Amino acid sequence: MKSHYPLVIIGAGPAGLAAATTASEHGIETALLDEQPAPGGQIYRNIESMPTQRAELLGSEYQRGEKLVQLMRSSNTHYFSDAFVWSLNGQLELGVLHQGRAHLIHADQVIIAGGAQERPVPFPGWTLPGVMNAGAGQILLKQSGLVPSDGVVLAGSGPLLLLLAWQYLNAGVDVKAVLDVQPMSNWLRAAPYLPKALLAHHYITKGLRYKRDLKAAGVLTRHGVKDLRAIGGGHVQAVDYIHRNKLYSIKTPLLLTHFGVIPQTHLSRAASCAHEWNTAQQCWRPVNDVWGATDIKGISVAGDNAGIGGARTAEHNGRLAAFNAIHQMGHISQGERDKKAKKDLRWMKDELLIRPFLDAMFRPPSIMLTHPTDEEILCRCEEVTAGDIRKVLEEGHQTPNAVKFHTRCGMGPCQGRQCADSVAQLIAYETGTNPRDIEPYRVRPPVKPITIGQLAGMEQNSEE
Repeated sequence: MKSHYPLVIIGAGPAGLAAATTASEHGIETALLDEQPAPGGQIYRNIESMPTQRAELLGSEYQRGEKLVQLMRSSNTHYFSDAFVWSLNGQLELGVLHQGRAHLIHADQVIIAGGAQERPVPFPGWTLPGVMNAGAGQILLKQSGLVPSDGVVLAGSGPLLLLLAWQYLNAGVDVKAVLDVQPMSNWLRAAPYLPKALLAHHYITKGLRYKRDLKAAGVLTRHGVKDLRAIGGGHVQAVDYIHRNKLYSIKTPLLLTHFGVIPQTHLSRAASCAHEWNTAQQCWRPVNDVWGATDIKGISVAGDNAGIGGARTAEHNGRLAAFNAIHQMGHISQGERDKKAKKDLRWMKDELLIRPFLDAMFRPPSIMLTHPTDEEILCRCEEVTAGDIRKVLEEGHQTPNAVKFHTRCGMGPCQGRQCADSVAQLIAYETGTNPRDIEPYRVRPPVKPITIGQLAGMEQNSEE
């Protein structure tokens, strides 16, 4: 690993792979830093060594990643696996831990393409062993071909629940139920966006196919579920919920939950990039233009790191960021950049047509985001409850960083990745403040090298 590269890209998911290939094709010496042992990110995890039968089970969208990885491998990109970026500043200096050795790198341009993480939403019993993120289930399936042996309940909101249930069904797993917590009011909220969403009908067609197959297999699907609870002592034993004012209970040794995804912002915040509250997606995201450029000269964000758009959008996003970086380094003119990027700009616009519909349809119920009971743990690392935080708020400490100081909430191994969103939502509700006015946790180096995959792995280990 050298001390200087004209372009450094952080993350080897669809955005990072597309950006690296594009830059290399234009003769730019590019370093692609990947925390994972192999390229693909979460969406295309293990794509290079995936058995054909399992790849077919995962679907065509997963198989799409093979070509992206092949193109990167055949380019002149300097690809570094097991490379953890623990520091990034406004001078484009990066601290990297690669295979146990520390490096300091300087770049002329940096593209952050670290992807997204699952939105943490606390609910009664969510810290019980046997309760995991749906992303953890996908990691185990993609990485090792492991699936639940004694059945599973999936609960929450978002397209991933439907996809994973369908994949498990095809793998022979006993899918006991799919419990959708999105309120029926979401249908009304999403309806105005449906006409444009139909222009990206391939997404809707796939979703309807998944639902059809699950229904044909007799998988119980409930919409408008309320009061979701994981029940058990030393391990989850059942899932309780209310549907149409009636209490139900399903015995299960495993509950996988998902409430959508939010951008990974630790590195962009550590670099002091400006961030804004996205009301539609209920999360913070870096402020950036269509090229991914942030307010820090030389730093861009691409893919779900810049705002949730999905894997195909991330590809176009990555190429656009690369074209702009090449222009900023003086290798092509602005006119050439715009000409080369014309197709990706159009394709990305088409892919995003469905996003307002999805954001409105799968928005988690506000009661789950803002009304945790006092007993619910919000910060798993430091075991800080919602009641602990409400007590600090009553004492007048009403910002996330003040709460962090008084409770240690956000000071654990995940550095707030699993509690920052929940704490901000709770503070906003309790103080009558708009979430956009709640200052997020400050992030300082070293940014601990924990990806969403590793977080899921930690949860799995704790349950075993």
